[in-house]
Amino acid sequence: MDIRRLLERVKDNDLDINQAMDQLKNFMYEDLGYANIDHHREIRNGYPEVIYCEGKSDEHILGIIEKMNKKGSNILGTRCKKETYDKVKQIYNHAEYEELSKIIKIQNKEIINRGKGKVLVITGGTSDIPVADEAYYTAKFLGNEVVKLYDVGVAGIHRLLNRLPIIQEARVIIAVAGMEGALPSVVGGLVDVPVIAVPTSVGYGANFGGLSALLTMLNSCASGISVVNIDNGFGAGYLASMINKLK
Repeated sequence: MDIRRLLERVKDNDLDINQAMDQLKNFMYEDLGYANIDHHREIRNGYPEVIYCEGKSDEHILGIIEKMNKKGSNILGTRCKKETYDKVKQIYNHAEYEELSKIIKIQNKEIINRGKGKVLVITGGTSDIPVADEAYYTAKFLGNEVVKLYDVGVAGIHRLLNRLPIIQEARVIIAVAGMEGALPSVVGGLVDVPVIAVPTSVGYGANFGGLSALLTMLNSCASGISVVNIDNGFGAGYLASMINKLK
C-alpha cells in the first residue's frame, strides 16, 4: 500500500489514525532479520524494489514476497529458478514466470504505461535472447511499450538494415550481443536516441565470458552509447524505462 492510498483511506474514514500509524511504522523499510525490504523505494525512485533471486533460499524469497504482497506492490524477481517459482505459484496463483529469462512477476495493481515512446530490444543472435528477454520483461513490467527485434546481428547486417523503420521509431534502444559485441556500434551509428549496450557471455574461449564484448562496447566510436555489465538485462531494462519516462 502506498502513502497516497493510505491517506485517502484516512480521509474517507475507512482507516483511523492509529491504524494508519501502525502501517507507516514499517513503510520506510521492514527488517526480516535476513533482509531489509525497502517499501519506500517506489516513492523515491518510481519503482518498487526488485528481488534478485539468485543466491537466496526459497524460504527467504517467499518471505520477501509475502511482505511486499501485503503492501500491494507489484513484484518482479530476476534470476529465479523454476523450482522456486513453482512454490510461489502454489501461494500466489496470479504469479507468472518467463522461462528463458527466469523472470517472475506478480501483478497486484495496474501497470500504467508512462513511457514517452517505444523501448526497442535488439539482439545479435538467438543465444542472446535470455538476457534480452530479461530486459524486455523488466521494461514492460515497469510500464513501457516494448518491442523485440531478435537475431539481427552483424553477421547478416542486411537483417538489421531491413528493419530500419522499426529501429528509428524507438525512443530508447537496448542492444544485446555476445561474441565480438559489435551490434551496439552499428545501431548507434543509425539512430539519434540513446543506445544501451548489453554484452552477453555468449561466445567461444577468447570471448572470456563476455569480457571481449564488454570491452568492444566500452570502446565504441559511435556516440550516445552507454554500457551495462555482462548479462545484465535487468539493469538495461530498468535504465531504458527511466530514460523513456523523462520529459
